[in-house]
Amino acid sequence: MAEPNVAPTELRVYLLVEDLREQFAAYMGTPTRARGYPPYVGDHALIIEVAPALAIERVIDLALRAVPSIQPGILFVERQFGVLEVHGRDLGDVTAAGEAILAGTGARARDQLRPRILYHDVIDSITDQHAVILNRNRQGSMILPGDSLLVFEMTPALFAAVAANEAERAAPGVTLVDVQMIGAAGRLYLGGRHDDVTTARDHIIKVLEAIDGREQ
Repeated sequence: MAEPNVAPTELRVYLLVEDLREQFAAYMGTPTRARGYPPYVGDHALIIEVAPALAIERVIDLALRAVPSIQPGILFVERQFGVLEVHGRDLGDVTAAGEAILAGTGARARDQLRPRILYHDVIDSITDQHAVILNRNRQGSMILPGDSLLVFEMTPALFAAVAANEAERAAPGVTLVDVQMIGAAGRLYLGGRHDDVTTARDHIIKVLEAIDGREQ
């Protein structure tokens, strides 16, 4: 009997997020995100996206067998892609898990897709009704009337994770309102003073443009 024709695993995202910041770590620990083990402030995370989606089960097996001390936070199989997030206190452990994934799938980190910025905007002094409807749909913290709002959209969606973490590092005064990091596109909502959200915006652009990978 002939062996089934199995498609090779495509590495779409290979994202190391170092030194998780307070708000992003808390967001990652909510039940809608970390259905596994929640990360903590100062942990380091590795986020992987592959296609076909079910190949993510092989990916998590490679990581946990190589480095049993790391913890899986997100394992998500969507329609087309599989997503894994693992984290640990020791950056060397997280890096070693990533190397095991690359070796086991025959991929290189630079095989991932480069992020593409689709849209961003800063809306100053949002109205009270705007704040209410944003807060009803948020998964992070509240935004208040009069705050400035940064919205940012990119692909692949998982790059919203590093955008959120690095924005908080560059502008600790921002409020993380929402992060949408799984799906067709990643979206980030940040609130705060105008200077803070514009600093966050400029840093996100710098970080995303510096990521190596193949063109989409």
